[in-house]
Amino acid sequence: MTKSFKLACLGAALLCACALPAAAQRIVPAGQTTYYFSGTTADPLNAGNPNDRGTTVQQADNILTKLQAMLAKNNLTFGDVVAAHVFLVGDPAKGGEIDFAGLNSEWGKRFGTPDQPNRPSRSAFQVRLPTPGALVEIELTAAK
Repeated sequence: MTKSFKLACLGAALLCACALPAAAQRIVPAGQTTYYFSGTTADPLNAGNPNDRGTTVQQADNILTKLQAMLAKNNLTFGDVVAAHVFLVGDPAKGGEIDFAGLNSEWGKRFGTPDQPNRPSRSAFQVRLPTPGALVEIELTAAK
């Protein structure tokens, strides 16, 4: 293995472990109950145009707010989330590129904060979603 490849791998590991609002791993202690929350998309911005769900930032905010309410119904918080899968669609307003920074701007308001320091293990995928106008879909796994 070349030195530059080792440094690149080390740099990626440090990025995952430190800079992102996601953890490299989360371990669920024995005896906890696991909760699975299906993929959730954003609501339309207005009923007159059901395909307009907003930007990646707007959609991530809407979805995370909805998921927070679902967690609360089960006496859970974002601190109990151990894993997440995020599905992103290329944003036509950004030349078809996914807005990963936009996702992270909202994600970082809920995970890895002074008030809620826990960060879930997270994977993100670029996909095509069947919901018209959807740029983001998020599913969560929580344990308590």
